[in-house]
Amino acid sequence: MSTEEQKNALSLRKTALNAAHASLGALLVDFGGWEMPLWYPSGAVKEHLAVLSSAGLFDTSHMSVFVIRGEGVREFLQYALTRDISTLAPGKAGYSILLNACGHTVDDTIVYPLDEKRFALVVNAGMSATVIAHLRELPRGKNFAYADLTGCCAKLDIQGPAACRILRQYMAGADDLFARFPYFSFRGDFDFASSAVRLTDGTPLLLSRTGYTGEQGFEIFLPADRVLLLWEKLLEGGGLIPCGLAARDSLRTGAVLPLSHQDIGPWPFTNTPWTFALPLDSTGAFTKDFMGRAALDPATADHTLPFVGFDPRKVETRGARVFHEGADVGCVLTAVADMGIGRVDGKVVGLASPKLPEGWRPRGLVCGFVKIRRPLPPGTMISLKDSRREISVEISSDIRPHRTARQALH
Repeated sequence: MSTEEQKNALSLRKTALNAAHASLGALLVDFGGWEMPLWYPSGAVKEHLAVLSSAGLFDTSHMSVFVIRGEGVREFLQYALTRDISTLAPGKAGYSILLNACGHTVDDTIVYPLDEKRFALVVNAGMSATVIAHLRELPRGKNFAYADLTGCCAKLDIQGPAACRILRQYMAGADDLFARFPYFSFRGDFDFASSAVRLTDGTPLLLSRTGYTGEQGFEIFLPADRVLLLWEKLLEGGGLIPCGLAARDSLRTGAVLPLSHQDIGPWPFTNTPWTFALPLDSTGAFTKDFMGRAALDPATADHTLPFVGFDPRKVETRGARVFHEGADVGCVLTAVADMGIGRVDGKVVGLASPKLPEGWRPRGLVCGFVKIRRPLPPGTMISLKDSRREISVEISSDIRPHRTARQALH
């Protein structure tokens, strides 16, 4: 390692589980200024498949969390965020985008209404200061108090069809807690001292039925000085394996979820697969005003579209171009292999798909997102080309079928 690399490594922020990751043999890399596990000795493919078949455990404490507090905070965030939060009740979470005046993405977020005067926003690694500064510059933005919890609030994600069965062993009052726990709802509070949701050992937390994999699971927010004990208990209890950023990236892509600053970024947030983050009525018209709305013109903007290939071969994300009928029409935003999917009679299927052929095992398919200058319907063949290879893929309305995130808990 060079002197410069050593300096960079020393300057990286570390989660409370950094030593635990190293002891497990994880490959640690720089991600958003944090030293994070890319994968463990089991490998990214096994980690990916574990989340689809049983469960995986992710340290996501690098994510930034802050609470905004004050009179009228809901009305302020109703303008600051793209989604309509006017009826988002405490206990219900919502995915949204923060745009600037050009309609470009500042960051994406999950918003948690804690009560009428307190909302929490979870944004990406290292982004809390940027997002808070952005909010302060909006009309009335300086009227509110902002408390950045990044670093003192740890976060674990347990994801996969066995997540509930595994987690309930460690939750106080588990029967009542999980009896009614819809997708994108949460229990507890970021003010941990007052949170009614606790582990059996008394550790307070906020438990959110969300995640970044498309599969059933939870995000667990708890005090940073308590996270190691829970991490060790979950791994010792069995039924799951630790997972790193590589599996997180391939899982979220197969679930058609964007990576901020890669799939959404400094271009207008329109003509995307993520229209659920916009306040649209049945005709496609906006139902409210929000920051950046005036700059969103679908007629002039590029189109971000999902694609699926025919084998696991990938192209480089950086610099790869998209061709349709011989013409260069845009760029590749994401290209990964979802190793939990394959094709049967030309149709994309996954491990959770019904009526699979006996003995079928997925070979994996390349998938991701392209940003192109023209709309193309699902089924359209395009070529992706980097400096090494050219591959044929097809535009698709979905990627990994039969995802479990919205299924009833079991």
